[in-house]
Amino acid sequence: MDLNNLKETVVSNQYLHNGFKVLLILIGAFIITKIINLTASKFFKRLKNQNKSDPEYSKRIDTFKTIFNYIYKITLYTVVGIIILGELGIEIGPILAAAGVVGVAVGFGAQTLVKDVINGMFIFIQDQLRVGDWVEMAGKEGEVEDINLKMTRLRDISGNVHFIPNGEIKVVTNKTRDFSKYVYNIGVAYKENVDQVMEIMREVHRELQEDPEYKDDILEPINILGLDKFGDSAIVIKAVSKTKPLMHRKVGREYKRRLKNRFDKDDIEIPFPHLTLYYGQDTKKDME
Repeated sequence: MDLNNLKETVVSNQYLHNGFKVLLILIGAFIITKIINLTASKFFKRLKNQNKSDPEYSKRIDTFKTIFNYIYKITLYTVVGIIILGELGIEIGPILAAAGVVGVAVGFGAQTLVKDVINGMFIFIQDQLRVGDWVEMAGKEGEVEDINLKMTRLRDISGNVHFIPNGEIKVVTNKTRDFSKYVYNIGVAYKENVDQVMEIMREVHRELQEDPEYKDDILEPINILGLDKFGDSAIVIKAVSKTKPLMHRKVGREYKRRLKNRFDKDDIEIPFPHLTLYYGQDTKKDME
């Protein structure tokens, strides 16, 4: 065997050896990922079981689990990438140095990314929202499906998914923290007795609260705030129902359905705008 063939054989063996090492590293990373996922799932499940009766606590744990998965995967992939580069004979030092120089060069362009991550950290630390919350932010409203340090994913009532960078979140309106409320504006005719209408509203809500399908969702008896407005064709009575998070729409729709049926039964008029056409009258001169 000549010298060139020997060199090619040595190089080939070296490549084969390095390739085998890279394969072992990838397999090891895969195994580590599975172990971490399994361990984390058991850990977070045990945490949730410590307080099953508190849905807000469960949502907090789910959010923390999402952030944990995001951070550990980025860290693991970065470490594995550096190790693989070393095994392939690529000098890591110059790459890190170059990365530092490039980082300075693109630093201004990366301000948005840094802003997203920092804002995401504060959102998580301050517990502003959790997975499963119904929120309004950055001009969008929906249920929080996922949150990480970079962005938050919302799904609105129509099923549309919105990906919102955390840096664009200025104000978070959380509509399901601890409880939800449904506000009613019930309009009835001016001729109706206001006290009687309010009593009917209480009775209907009491019946709804005793219904096995809804009693667990309603936290308190209806709070009737009173006569709120004199409208063009109706007087408006304002009331509020307090429910479990995200249950306010379900309770509110059923309550209004039952209230409409009760008003029909008791002949309580719900007015609506009327249009009267006036054709005028013929003058005496026109009649002649």
